Amino acid sequence: MTEIVPMVNASAVELTFTQKLRLRATQLRSAAVNRVAHAAARARYAFPDAQPEKYGVAVIRNLTYGPTSASAHKLDVYVPTREPKPRPVVMYVHGGGFSMLSKDTHRVMAMMFARRGYLVFNVNYRLGVKNAFPAPLEDVSDALVWVKRHAAEYGGDASRIVLAGESAGGNLVATLGIACAAELDAPFLKRVYDANISPLAVVSTYPFADVTAYERVLKHPKIPRWAKHMTFDAAASYMGAHVYDPSKVSRLASPLLLLEEPIVLARPLAPFFLSVGTRDPLLDDSRRMKVALDALGVANELHISPGEIHGFDAMVWRPAARKKWQAVHEFLSRHDQLLTRDKHARAEPYEGNP
Repeated sequence: MTEIVPMVNASAVELTFTQKLRLRATQLRSAAVNRVAHAAARARYAFPDAQPEKYGVAVIRNLTYGPTSASAHKLDVYVPTREPKPRPVVMYVHGGGFSMLSKDTHRVMAMMFARRGYLVFNVNYRLGVKNAFPAPLEDVSDALVWVKRHAAEYGGDASRIVLAGESAGGNLVATLGIACAAELDAPFLKRVYDANISPLAVVSTYPFADVTAYERVLKHPKIPRWAKHMTFDAAASYMGAHVYDPSKVSRLASPLLLLEEPIVLARPLAPFFLSVGTRDPLLDDSRRMKVALDALGVANELHISPGEIHGFDAMVWRPAARKKWQAVHEFLSRHDQLLTRDKHARAEPYEGNP
């Protein structure tokens, strides 16, 4: 089992008045942006061209996957009705700096997979400073185990699960992908490992993959002030009070650190597709992740979009976003074909000489 820095309760940390004020500002900024984003999403998704049925997709909303009936423990299922069963599966984990947004703001991401024939489980999870690490990771771990158990009920093939997410979600799915291959020292990740899940691939888009090193963004002279605020807010929302002393935070909060430091892989690590723009403050995280995956001998692809910002792929009408999504689908199709070929090879009777 890979040993991890212990998880420390952030609520027990003593903070100065200024530090508390800064965390409160994080909560207020995130709440304001969250309200605007959800209002905009409701307005946009009300248009006729945004209705899933128009594209042969049925949506089953608000299924409970977690221990409570709260909205944080709900998921939506996107069923491509024109595709044969069993369908490959995507579990999508939304971004939003660990502090805002939801499956409802990220319908476009779910549809980008569902329209290509994937059965999509679009999940919520707990957010914000009051739900700091490990709460979000624990939730998506529960969601993945639930998806593995229930995928077949909705026409999915549980042996072909893709883990996908962007930004904060990119962090979380990367950690889940590692947890499927390594016995990590956390009970909720042990449940993932024990579920014997072998993901088809991990699609980690501009992940905030090392939250402990957020100050590299704050000190960068060319990154605008608003981007620095959002980076701090994301780090604070995931690390809580430990944002002021990241050394106290478990490496499980930063999948990049898991990959860069010695890790015992008991099973093959799934192929990784990484995507980021050159104007993204988190560009270095994706570059470092590729280096780490290469060192481990893990199949991976890094798609870099010149001149693009954080979140560019949500603007699906733009050429750069379309190119990125096409690269994702080509990568997944390639690895799905390899998996299917290997399955058939294992199933064929041996006819050679003894």
